[in-house]
Amino acid sequence: MANGPEGDLSIREPPKVLVPVRVLEGQTLPASLVEFLAPADVVVLGYHVLPEQTPTEQASMQYEERAQSAVEDIVTEFREAGREPETRVVFTHDRDQTVDRVAAEVDATAVLLPNPTGEITDVLVALRGVVDTGRLADLVATLLHGGEGRVTLWGLDTGGSFEADAAVEHARDTLERRGLGADRITGETTQTEQPVVDIVGRSAAFDVVVMGEGGEGLLSVLLGEDAERVAEGAVAPVLVVRPRPDPTAE
Repeated sequence: MANGPEGDLSIREPPKVLVPVRVLEGQTLPASLVEFLAPADVVVLGYHVLPEQTPTEQASMQYEERAQSAVEDIVTEFREAGREPETRVVFTHDRDQTVDRVAAEVDATAVLLPNPTGEITDVLVALRGVVDTGRLADLVATLLHGGEGRVTLWGLDTGGSFEADAAVEHARDTLERRGLGADRITGETTQTEQPVVDIVGRSAAFDVVVMGEGGEGLLSVLLGEDAERVAEGAVAPVLVVRPRPDPTAE
């Protein structure tokens, strides 16, 4: 399949990526990650988790200026990459709930879980369970459009109704229709009973991991205590693709 023209992407709304950053703990984004995300619409969420007994109003008065300054530093990096991100600053008692809420409010395509990375040339796209394969492929095609990065489409067969081979082929077709050369795409499948564990274990071999939230709410799995191994150790940044909003929901 031939590479698609620039217009194949330009007629679409750019995907939106929510970037949560612990602004009062010195968390930053690698320059290579900023450049990688620049083709998307970015929302920088600067957050700080408060002790239960600390009122959010008190924290806002005490730390707002410092937090805004830290967010502005990150915004400057995106501006240098040619983007003007939206920003939010939040003081919260519940990080996971705040990330989920803001992601819904801005209708984020994906949420970034930052981790250290160098030059981004190899992207792992993990396909498993309930996932909007087309939306996931659209995000990857946008982020890699015009560059030289390579993609490994990895279907994880857990023995249920999910057809890993079909998902890989659908993602491949979508990427090619969005202009990504066939020579930059590799597809494979694996049978597994622990897909999240396998993804985490393989993540260190790639520069970025992209995956769907999944039927059981992978975002909560990755951000929660059960996935402390993701937050610690040398793993790649992870982009968790959210399902499309339900138009029938209130």
